This record gives sequence, C-alpha cells and structure tokens, in this order.
Amino acid sequence: MKTDIERTQKIIDEVLEVYPEKTRKFRTQHIKPNDPSGECGSMCAVKSNIKSRPGVMTIRGCAYAGSKGVVWGPVKDVIHISHGPVGCGQYSWWSRRNYCNGTTGIDSFVAMHITTDFQERDIVYGGDKRLAEICREIKELFPLAKGISIQSECPVGLIGDDIEAVARNMTNELGIPVIPVRCEGFRGISQSLGHHIANDSIRDHVLGKKTIENKTSYDVNLIGDYNIGGDAWASRKMLEEMGLRVIAQYSGDASLNEISIAPSAKLNLIHCYRSMNYICRHMEEEYGIPWVEFNFFGPTKMYQSLRKVASYFDDKIKENAEKLIEKYTPIMNNVIETYKPRLEGKTVMLYVGGLRPRHVIGAYEDLGMEVIASGYEFGHKDDYSRTHAEMKEGALIFDDVTGYEMEEFTKKLRPDLVGAGIKEKYAYHKMGVPFRQMHSWDYSGPYHGFDGFPIFARDMDMTINNPAWKLIRRKR
Repeated sequence: MKTDIERTQKIIDEVLEVYPEKTRKFRTQHIKPNDPSGECGSMCAVKSNIKSRPGVMTIRGCAYAGSKGVVWGPVKDVIHISHGPVGCGQYSWWSRRNYCNGTTGIDSFVAMHITTDFQERDIVYGGDKRLAEICREIKELFPLAKGISIQSECPVGLIGDDIEAVARNMTNELGIPVIPVRCEGFRGISQSLGHHIANDSIRDHVLGKKTIENKTSYDVNLIGDYNIGGDAWASRKMLEEMGLRVIAQYSGDASLNEISIAPSAKLNLIHCYRSMNYICRHMEEEYGIPWVEFNFFGPTKMYQSLRKVASYFDDKIKENAEKLIEKYTPIMNNVIETYKPRLEGKTVMLYVGGLRPRHVIGAYEDLGMEVIASGYEFGHKDDYSRTHAEMKEGALIFDDVTGYEMEEFTKKLRPDLVGAGIKEKYAYHKMGVPFRQMHSWDYSGPYHGFDGFPIFARDMDMTINNPAWKLIRRKR
C-alpha cells in the first residue's frame, strides 16, 4: 500500500510532467510531500528564496512592493513618496486595508497616493530636483506630517538618482525626517528583500531616536501586524487586557514616534516573522531586547501564544493570561459548536505570503478542517522549517507556485476551499471552487484574536456553503 508521501509525490510528478526536462527538474525542488518529522533530510526540503524561472509565470511581487506596500506604507503619520513613474505607485495605493486611526490629510496619510510621476525627461536628466520640489510641497500642504519616506521605483536605481543626498538636505531644510529607501523593484528576487531594506531604513533613520521616561516592566512592542481589517487592534486588546503595555505597534496603525521609542520595550512580540524578523534581531543584538513569535489565529494557537508571552513576565501576567483564556474559552467554544458541524472534514489549499501559510492552519483545524496543501510566495528556508510540523504527513508543500500548478493541484486534490491572493481569486471563481482572498481577508476581518475568530469562522462557512457554487460548473 502506498504511503501518503508516495501518493502526493505521484501527483507532483503528474502535474510537472508537461514541463521541459530542465524546467521540470527546477520546479521539482520547490514542490514536496510533507514529512513532519524532518527525518528525510534534504529529500523533503523545499527550495525557496530562489529567482523565479524565466518563462514560468510567478505570483511574486517586487522589493518596492515589500517596502512600500508592507513595511512602510501602513505607517500613518508619514507621507510615502513613490519615487518613479505613476504606475507602480498607483497599483500599490491603499490595496491592503491597513486600518488606522486619524483624519486623512491631517494626521493620517495611509490612503493617499503621492508620486514624483517620472517622465522621459526625468530619466534623461535625473529626478533629484523634482523629488526635492515635492518634499517642499508636502511640507506646505501637510504641515502635520511627521516625516517623509522616499520609496524608490526601478528607474531611480537605473539612472542613479542620489536620493540619500536629497533626503539629507530636505531633513535639514524642512525640520522633519526624510528617509531614503532603496527598494527599487529589480532588487532581490521577490518582495522579501524589500522587507529587509525597509527594516534597515527604520534601523538607520528612526529606531532609538527617542525614548520614554515612564518605563514599566510590562512594556512590549507589537511588531509585524499590519492591521488588515483591524487585526492589530484585536491583538492589542488582548495584550492590554492581559496587563501588558503596548508602547509601539507597527507597522499597522503605527506612528513615527512609536517606532522611534521601540527600544524602550522589555519584549518584542512578532506576528509576521518573514517581514519583520530583521528589526527584532537588530534590537536583540543592539539593545538586548528578546523577541518571541506569536500566533493569534484560532483559539488553540491563541491560548498557546498567550501563555508563551506570559512566560516572559511575572506571576501577575501569568495569572492574567489564564483569566483571559478562562473568560474567552466559552465564547470560542460557542463559535466552534456553531460552525464545526458545517465545516468538519472540509479540506483547504493555501498559497499566500508572510505568515499565513502556516499561522492559519490551527484556526482551520479548530473548525474541524484540514489544510492539505500550503505554500509561500516569497518564503525562506526558515519559514518552511516552521511549517513542516504544522501539517500532516503527505500534505503538499510548494514554493513560488505557478498559476498552472495551482489549478492542476486543485483538480487532483479537490480541496473544498482555496485561500490565496487577488490574482488567483477570479480564476478560481471561474473554476467554481470556493475561494477566500487571504492577503486582505476578502474585504472582511479582523481575523486575529478573540474578536477575529468568530468572523473567520463565519467567512469560511459562508464561502464553502454558499449555494451559488451549485450553479457553477466546476472544471476539474
């Protein structure tokens, strides 16, 4: 009898069979059956963080998207200039639903699109003067903005614009920090390098510039939560109810001041490891601040994470964590009792970025569902090493998967639900396969925390059990 691993490998071989030999050999390294034990060594290791193969369509983004769209973009009181042609900035504008408090144009600028609108003359003669002019205009139009970030698009790196010199001059002239970010789209192999570059710019220009006088033993930073649909608010509510004081929350609903005082914290709590581990590692090395990953998707992972976070503090916080869990357990159990009968036994295929391919597995399992396939757009080796133990033996794991591969694996595995990005959403609708857009919660949320799990469960139920799917022919 074939093992689960052997059955999955057979499916992989069948899907990749259409490729030329060289491409097939390349893609085979990126798609593996899961071995939770890890005893298979390099045989089950998924190759990742490697340049996509030319001619094979990738769903990845670029370094500019990683910096502007993820790390810097949600910082609310800074105006972010898309330095380059209008297209890249336009397509990154207000696309991830990073909620924030404030009044747009007064003390919140997340929803605004500012671009230097490169033209041919700027490519020929340079865009430095235009950039300086726009910085001055921003200061005049939006005097309450606390800073400006310069998010470089591809042409800036190609023509060698000295954005660092402009940033220094404008910082001195305008009296607010103007931060250059060398995140040209061609750098690296995906948006992942853009995260790293953005973290480095925070380290060099913002972090530790200010401090707080009234420090406490319970000060923490909530890092790598982008407040999609209000996620960070739900997470912060839990931490504060536990007795901790969140002194910095970024980058969702973040302010420049919060980021600057972050080194005053006692502990860094990181949600999206892939995009923000760099700054946590720096603060550990430079300021001696420990960091810990947490997962606020689904009650099982929430209870584990609350206890793990509490273990870094005294008995008071540990007792508060238990009280918090005791308070919300009946509410979470009621959600499970409501939706589990409708979702139990359903299978899920995931292909997302950041933390979601592994973090949401527990939430699905709380509802009786099984994640049978999962993968990352821009994951690294350490992301996959964290994923293996979360999935069952023989589950499908893939990296930088193509549209063709996604559709073929869907036809062969026949999942009841697919969770991926906006580029995949409408293709799956046409296939008649229930689909959730898991980059920004398909215009719903929050999904984090005790506030988010009931919404998550409701959304999965109404997606899978929507009677509309019966009216669509499923092309499998």
